[in-house]
Amino acid sequence: MSTSGVLIVTGGSRGIGAAVCVLAAERGYDVVVNYATDPLAAEEVADQVRKHNRSALTVRGDVSSEDDVLELFDAAAELGPLVGVVNNAAITGNTPGRLDEHEVDVVRRVVDVNVTGVFLCAREAVRRMSTRHGGAGGAIVNVSSTAARTGSAGEWVPYAATKAAVETLTYGLAQEVADEGVRVNAVAPGMVETGLHTARRRCSSCCRPLRPIRPGPS
Repeated sequence: MSTSGVLIVTGGSRGIGAAVCVLAAERGYDVVVNYATDPLAAEEVADQVRKHNRSALTVRGDVSSEDDVLELFDAAAELGPLVGVVNNAAITGNTPGRLDEHEVDVVRRVVDVNVTGVFLCAREAVRRMSTRHGGAGGAIVNVSSTAARTGSAGEWVPYAATKAAVETLTYGLAQEVADEGVRVNAVAPGMVETGLHTARRRCSSCCRPLRPIRPGPS
């Protein structure tokens, strides 16, 4: 990515997303902080971005909603040219438990946010940044999890499955747009102390090291 331009961070009001927003500001980016339910937390992150003399905009939106995603990208255009998207928003769904303890409606919601949300945001990013569509290029980073490889048995197998889907989407999309000025990569954090895992017990299944993901040219 260039050292200037606009970066969208989904789920940017807390945890890893919030840290990405602040680091992006330190590196010279203007930041769009997407959030789902907590406007105060999003504004606190935006204020931290502004302390680095960068512009910040908070945009409420459900990444699984096409209309909300379109509004998010339209809002980002008000700040300037889009150069990157970090697809960080995700949910775990139920409290930790075996697969046979999960409710289907909750699992559907996890898939919708964690997979459909990444698809929608990646699609809109490509439509704006790809040279095929008249863009100047850019980068997409999808946040996966070590759970994609370990399976998160006894806790969140459906969540782990969605993260595996994110990695496959990353590999495929990276190849599709490699010649169009868009880099697509994934990062897979292990256990991170954030609000997402507040109620989660620490387990070895999600803390094992993961081999690097290398989806095409970077």
